[in-house]
Amino acid sequence: MVEHKIVYNGGSGEIVEKKSRFIANVFPVESEEEAFGIIEETKKKYWDARHNCHAFVIGERGEITRCSDDGEPSGTAGRPILEVITGAGIHNVLVIVTRYFGGTLLGTGGLVRAYSQAAQAGLAESQVVTKQVGRKLTIDTDYNGIGKLQYIAAQLELAVLDTVYSDKVQMVVLAPEDKVHALEKKVTEASSGQASIDISDKLYFAEIDGEAVVFED
Repeated sequence: MVEHKIVYNGGSGEIVEKKSRFIANVFPVESEEEAFGIIEETKKKYWDARHNCHAFVIGERGEITRCSDDGEPSGTAGRPILEVITGAGIHNVLVIVTRYFGGTLLGTGGLVRAYSQAAQAGLAESQVVTKQVGRKLTIDTDYNGIGKLQYIAAQLELAVLDTVYSDKVQMVVLAPEDKVHALEKKVTEASSGQASIDISDKLYFAEIDGEAVVFED
């Protein structure tokens, strides 16, 4: 994986079609067990609804996908929700669309549209971020070199996580995997090989509300 989209904070969206209410709730999930647990809780919450249809995609490459029509005509609910998720390229996400029947049959085409639009509304109210593979680079230099490091980080559009000033200057930079080599090269050239660079193991991060957030896995 170089990068993929995930739901950082789930949300809820709702549409009304011919008096039927379609309420979409979106959740970040890491496993099938977690997804099924949330589905059961949602069914309890909306116990008086006609249907609680769902779809989820789990894994960096979407290795696990499941969907359910929960009593709606086959292929009119779960599959459209799943197609909205995969079309948006989002992973590790569960979307549940709850329907309160309004008394008017929508037909198969109407159901597909309604469940798709509800899923889109739910995702629109969620915080979706791009999770990337990268590394932390800890760079030690003297005070003469800090300006050059700051310039290089800005030039490559990299997040500076920390700068420590002591008898030397230490800057910690977060770089996507595809920019690590370029950063190493530029720092070595700018410092004439005098700066030391320590590179971490691979990690996952995303830019959220203008801040770089590192994930534990």
